[in-house]
Amino acid sequence: MPSPMPSPMPTPIDCLLLDSQHHPTTLIMTLIIDTKLKLNSGYEIPQLGFGPPFRYSKMRVRSCKGRLRPCASPPCSICAVTDHPQIDSAALYRNEGACGQAIRSFSREKIFFTTKIMPYTLGYESVQSQIDRMLNETGLGYLDLVLIHAPYGGSAKRKESWKALVEAVEAGKVRSIGVSNYGVAHLHELERHIAELEEERGGKGKGGVISVGQWEIHPWCPRDDIVEWCKKRNIAVEAYCPLVQGNRWGEPIVKKLAEKHGKSEAQILIRWSLQKGLVPLPKSVKSERIVANAQVYDFELTEEDMKSLDTGVYEHVSWDPTTAPLKD
Repeated sequence: MPSPMPSPMPTPIDCLLLDSQHHPTTLIMTLIIDTKLKLNSGYEIPQLGFGPPFRYSKMRVRSCKGRLRPCASPPCSICAVTDHPQIDSAALYRNEGACGQAIRSFSREKIFFTTKIMPYTLGYESVQSQIDRMLNETGLGYLDLVLIHAPYGGSAKRKESWKALVEAVEAGKVRSIGVSNYGVAHLHELERHIAELEEERGGKGKGGVISVGQWEIHPWCPRDDIVEWCKKRNIAVEAYCPLVQGNRWGEPIVKKLAEKHGKSEAQILIRWSLQKGLVPLPKSVKSERIVANAQVYDFELTEEDMKSLDTGVYEHVSWDPTTAPLKD
């Protein structure tokens, strides 16, 4: 397994300009389609991802100038998309094999592939077997990023699962690891588990490093507490449901910004995520929308635009395991 190469790419912290409350407001650097963030693992993650559709038995792709693009022929038209070099999958989505099949059509190093441990199945042996299954099903040789999909299972199971992920990294099966849908209490607990594993397994670094966290994040569910916790530790934050599942189309402020910049409401919300220093993971099954979701680098939201999207509300549209008690 090759070692990660030194990179001039920015870290999540490097990218951010913080306001007086230490909330990310806008990017100092100029965003481009190839922008990547340097992870705590030493690897890099593309700052724009793609959430493929659930339960696709087969996905077809074609190449255009070395990039992934959707095929035109339905129903298996989407795997990876124009200028989206990151694919976000999960055991729960039942599309890992189809994603792997599509990725194998290209140079492996070009595509960053994420998958996740099935919720409610935490445990040392369970995670070990799931990683082996993921490798076998995708045929990729290694997994760029594996996340614990949800904290359900209790403290002991969460620790066992993290240990299994750490060992998978050491074995070269996985490059980077992290969590999804953890609340701040779960994150503090994970730090304690890492310290315990370092003591139990022989020293600094033996407890692994948190590289990525993934949550539902958008202007109506910004999760400032979690984002701040991660940014202080240089943990990259991925945003699923960045388009709020379409539930906010026509929202006056978003519509106003779309008209101002000559962009779609979806493009405004994706750009908001990018300028927050997040890694948005927009999902669509329509080729034209997937292409448009990557066309967000020819305009910039002003500081005033960004502040206008500070809604002050907490209204999630998906599940919210962050609130689960530590015992669960």
